[in-house]
Amino acid sequence: MLIVAEAFGAIAVVLNFIGYRQNRVERYLFISAFALLSLSVHFFMLDAMAAGVGTCLAGLRNFIAIKNRSRWVLFIFVAANILFMLYEWFILHHDWNIFIAYASSLIFTIGSIVLKETDKIRRYFLLAETLGLMYALSVGSIFGTVFNISNLFSIVTKMISDKKKVNH
Repeated sequence: MLIVAEAFGAIAVVLNFIGYRQNRVERYLFISAFALLSLSVHFFMLDAMAAGVGTCLAGLRNFIAIKNRSRWVLFIFVAANILFMLYEWFILHHDWNIFIAYASSLIFTIGSIVLKETDKIRRYFLLAETLGLMYALSVGSIFGTVFNISNLFSIVTKMISDKKKVNH
């Protein structure tokens, strides 16, 4: 079962790699949604419910964000994250590390819908990816870890590239 779970994680990494190379936001959101849903299956198979829920919601959010990035979309996804977090903490009595996963998910949710400037988005996503990496490591997710590291690498290299352009 672990091999199948990691296969879904590997698919997520490949799809995410392809998604980040898209020039149109709609195509990025579409491909990224499938990457996130694949990562969600990966985390659910590892019994890492918080990341499974967060990435599933993110995948659904990306599909919706292709056509609608309104405040009500933000409200629905923030509320869903908070309700699932409370359910896991108070009803299922899951470990404290769920707060790391949900914090990451909330940063991505708010940043994806509210922030309009790419430099701000990257700074917030740097934090969210770092939190995601901490959670992936805490639950022993190989490809969740690879997913976060590759995203961190992409964000940092883009930030360095942009800074070099400004300084020249």
